[in-house]
Amino acid sequence: MSLFRAVATVGGFTLLSRFTGFARDILIAGFLGAGTVADAFFVAFKFPNLFRRLFAEGAMAAAFVPLYSTTLEQEGEAEAHSFARRAFTVLGLVLALFVGVMELAMPLAIYVFAPGFEAVPGKLELAEELTRITFPYLLLVSLCALLSGVLNSLGRFAAAAATPVLLNLCMMAGIVGLTAFTETPGHALAISVTVAGAVQLAWLWVACRKAGVRIFFVRPTITPRIKLLVKRILPVAFGAGLYQISLLIDTILASLVSDGAVSYLYYADRVNQLPLGVVGVAMGTALLPLLSRQIAAGSLEAASYNQNRGIEVSLLLALPAMTGLIVIAEPIVVALFQRGAFGIVEAEATAAALAAFAVGMPAYILVKVLTPGFFARHDTKTPVWCAGAAMVVNVVLNLILMQVMGHVGIALATGIAAWVNAVALAVILARRDHLRLDARARSRLPRIVVASAVMGGALYAARTWLLPGLPTGGGWIGELGAVGILVTLLLIGAGTYAAAAFALRATSVADFKAMLRPRRAT
Repeated sequence: MSLFRAVATVGGFTLLSRFTGFARDILIAGFLGAGTVADAFFVAFKFPNLFRRLFAEGAMAAAFVPLYSTTLEQEGEAEAHSFARRAFTVLGLVLALFVGVMELAMPLAIYVFAPGFEAVPGKLELAEELTRITFPYLLLVSLCALLSGVLNSLGRFAAAAATPVLLNLCMMAGIVGLTAFTETPGHALAISVTVAGAVQLAWLWVACRKAGVRIFFVRPTITPRIKLLVKRILPVAFGAGLYQISLLIDTILASLVSDGAVSYLYYADRVNQLPLGVVGVAMGTALLPLLSRQIAAGSLEAASYNQNRGIEVSLLLALPAMTGLIVIAEPIVVALFQRGAFGIVEAEATAAALAAFAVGMPAYILVKVLTPGFFARHDTKTPVWCAGAAMVVNVVLNLILMQVMGHVGIALATGIAAWVNAVALAVILARRDHLRLDARARSRLPRIVVASAVMGGALYAARTWLLPGLPTGGGWIGELGAVGILVTLLLIGAGTYAAAAFALRATSVADFKAMLRPRRAT
């Protein structure tokens, strides 16, 4: 499978997961709004996901996939699958113990995570109760991450990319079907999160069986390769920990800004995550096993080509996404969320945060594209230093900007810190001669910037013309009007950008056809 077929597969399912995620968030906004229960649930949802990114998503992809891919390339399937079973067992045991300890320490953990909740009677206790329900999801989804790594290394991207859709479907079913039987809609959602983890694990286990890989718990043994895995996981986990500490600080500071600030940032980040997931996560997921196997096989020219195309295509999509999210943030938020308990005040606050988050959109995606250049070479330490520098910048800017911009300052600080991370990664790769922009990339990237600027101008003009008709009231007529205006703006933006990109030769139909054809070098 070529890089871009893999990206298309992962990106397609990620797009589906984002659409179902929006449907999920629309339901959550309607049932919970942006008040006490919503803030408590979002903390309960973020808490296990914080540790998932620490123990599983980042660390497992960075350390396990290159080792598994190299073993597969050099020693064959039997040894690679044996390594996967041992890693599955060790990960399961460690996380089961961790989940048990955290359940006991939950009151203190939630107080540290959201101290501002204590100012609202019952809010801290509700967050603690909901987090006890959601926290076992950490164990289940971490095991899912390892199974996903196995499937991705085998070039089977579809099953792993589809798992977030299962989470969204379970949560929608939970809030609709369980709310009548639980104390609050937040309890229904918390229960559905843990149920979703079990469903996702079963789905991926079956997919591995169909791929000819039998993954199960074995007698725990610490082999040299497992030791190497742990050695490589530690710096990545530390780096992921720095990033999650940064997110934790964001949540703590948001909880101190105002009641509802945590929710504003959550809803804005959900929209911001759409292009990040479809482009950045898809590209990073597809690049890592591909670069790992090419570098292990000595195909350095092919690896360099794929890295360049990853950067080019990522910016081809990321720069117009950034421009669009900044220019039409308010119509997007109104159309998606303004209904039920989510009113005009909440929409305006969320739209301001979305525009601030979007400043870092290309950087978020470049980080996903550049880090496989380190991980594929078994360097899991350098990205940690870059992440550490970005975290320091984020914290300093948070403390400064929140004083004058409130929750919007927190979002803007996150975007600026992402640029610090991306630039640092690119400079280090270039100095090591592991990143060289080829002639095609050097020619295309400035044209992409100009095409995005043309699109931004057209969108701004259209927004100025259409915005007075943006409905501010409720009812289905108002909702249809808001959706109609958003669709019109999206069509104008997409059409203008496509015309400008082709006219400036930032891309071409021939490029897309070539991308989908496997190269002999790969």
